[in-house]
Amino acid sequence: MIESLMEAPDIRDALEGMGPHDHPEEALARVAWSVLAEPGDGVAGALIAELGVREALEVALAGRGRERSDAGGRALSEGRARWTARADPRAVAEAIRCARDVGARLILPGDAGWPVALYDLGAHAPTLLWVRGDPGLLSAEPRVAIIGARAASGYGEMLAAEFAGDLAVGGALIVSGGAYGIDGAAHRAALGVDGKTVAFLAGGVDRAYPHGHRDLLRRIVDTGAVVSEVPCGTAPTKWRFLARNRLIAAVSHATVVVEAGWRSGSLNTAGHAAQLGRPLGAVPGPVTSAASAGCHRLLREYDARCVTTAAEIRELWGDSVHMPEAAPSDPDQLRLLDAITGRSALPVLEICRRSGLSPDQVSAMLGVLELDGVVRRSEGGWQKTTGDSGRRG
Repeated sequence: MIESLMEAPDIRDALEGMGPHDHPEEALARVAWSVLAEPGDGVAGALIAELGVREALEVALAGRGRERSDAGGRALSEGRARWTARADPRAVAEAIRCARDVGARLILPGDAGWPVALYDLGAHAPTLLWVRGDPGLLSAEPRVAIIGARAASGYGEMLAAEFAGDLAVGGALIVSGGAYGIDGAAHRAALGVDGKTVAFLAGGVDRAYPHGHRDLLRRIVDTGAVVSEVPCGTAPTKWRFLARNRLIAAVSHATVVVEAGWRSGSLNTAGHAAQLGRPLGAVPGPVTSAASAGCHRLLREYDARCVTTAAEIRELWGDSVHMPEAAPSDPDQLRLLDAITGRSALPVLEICRRSGLSPDQVSAMLGVLELDGVVRRSEGGWQKTTGDSGRRG
């Protein structure tokens, strides 16, 4: 399969246009695996880890080298039955052509832009990533997942936007799944403050899903990144959403569930984060709200941390992630910066009300912080800049 595809000039040219790959045959073999195997296929992952991606493909499709593989037996036989049903070189070629047509890039393990945190998934790590936008963001620090219910309440969407906007202003990359509800609120808030955000999709990066977020996903591509491990043209399914969740959990330094029902898919992401040892936060809500039942379950059963502010979310990753600038040591400045958001400008009197500081104190500190580039004055009042040096926690 690999040899015949490499002879096609348009395939070679398309691969070259998707990124600098020292070994195009390996890149093509990984594309083939993304067509053959479902996300997180542990048998395929173990076979690739043992034999290398090209020989593993030969074993999978032709049976050659079987005696050299320890991933044999029933699991390998069942894997071959799954993979050979999809072993169509035309599907591999079409995946590459579709990716080329939408400007997607191909990121492989070992590439400079590969997020090393995904190695923690072991045999269930993705064989590659398809990326539209800036693949370098996948290695930005810190990265925080803000996720939650699709059928979110106004309370949940308001908090998701507040947290994502504040964290993005402070330099954090906002990671989510591009869905309605909490995901969409987090993405939009990050974009609204000129911050960076990445959406991990369950289908191909050429498919806007949900369709109602077509414009939002286009905006994310323009300044952030849309990522998937499945080829272009692949439809999102329930299983692929669950498999996608492990990537969100693995790539993020911390995961925060803002709102979730008792059986929400967000709890699946939270479970992956807990298994990987990633910090996990949950936002409490009214005890009478079914939309917050999942968050309360995380607090009780998953040992999640209760988080109610962006500053408390920053505490989840603490000093384990590089933050380029130190937080201010003046407690009054901390109170002032906690009172200001990056999403909307606030007048001095509202900042006074939120911080408990006097107008004279607020005016004096705002002047200093403006000189430092931490806040800016606008028509409606004061707000943080994207160069916020006042990161808390």
